[in-house]
Amino acid sequence: MIASFLSYLRYERNRSELTVQRYAKSLKNFEAYFKSQDAALDWKVVDADMIRNWAESLMDNGHKAASINADLAALRTFFRFALSRGLVDKDPAYLVTGPKKEKPLPQFVKEGELDELLDKEQWGDNYKDVRARTIILLFYETGIRRSELVGLDDKDVDLSMKQLKVTGKRSKQRIVPFGDELAEELQHYREVRDEQVARQSDAFFLTEKGDRLTAGVVYGEVRKHLSRVTAMKKRSPHVLRHSFATAMLNHGAGLESVKKLLGHESLETTEIYTHTTFEQLQRVYKDAHPRG
Repeated sequence: MIASFLSYLRYERNRSELTVQRYAKSLKNFEAYFKSQDAALDWKVVDADMIRNWAESLMDNGHKAASINADLAALRTFFRFALSRGLVDKDPAYLVTGPKKEKPLPQFVKEGELDELLDKEQWGDNYKDVRARTIILLFYETGIRRSELVGLDDKDVDLSMKQLKVTGKRSKQRIVPFGDELAEELQHYREVRDEQVARQSDAFFLTEKGDRLTAGVVYGEVRKHLSRVTAMKKRSPHVLRHSFATAMLNHGAGLESVKKLLGHESLETTEIYTHTTFEQLQRVYKDAHPRG
């Protein structure tokens, strides 16, 4: 049955040899498992419990969720094939779900590194430098998304009230407050922009030609300047959003407040930052405690 399935993958589905070998390995490993339970078993009598037990044994042996899910996907494809060819009477893999993949903890830039980056003495007074520094400061002090920053119009930036009107996912709007430092820098950026750029758009952040700044340019500017202070592989605007949330929680902000500032619908989405701050506490403990 395995040989017929592999031939089907090669010659009817035109799958790569690497894919065929990966499927073969998963199927042979599962066959070895159920034969070890009972040598008389064959593919026709394997049931869902046997598949679940195999997946659990893989977890117990340290296999990662992604690897186990790939094995289960191979089994599902195999049983669909076997059922369609009349080689088995049922598909026991159909309702078997794999383990959930662990979500990676969000990466963030350390406060000291961002303080170093935002030091005014490290920046020029030309429009591109003023714009780039303002963008980085805005991400770090408000936690807004890249699309939200790009979508800001002049009317959305209220310097007297020190707040932004942000349009987030699914066109939901929220008000995000900010402090005196950012208010001063936004005012400075606006003055430099109006002096040096011929406006062609209502956008707050403009290209040198006066058009709305694109998400790609924002990403490139943030990545370029973050590389000055961190060797992290991921150096995106979203890392600055993570840095905002982590800094807020580290300095005593409540989880519900951070959720509202970030525009999350569910508290569960925000809770991942508590794991980040806990990891930071663990590192501090290990470095500081004499028996850490």
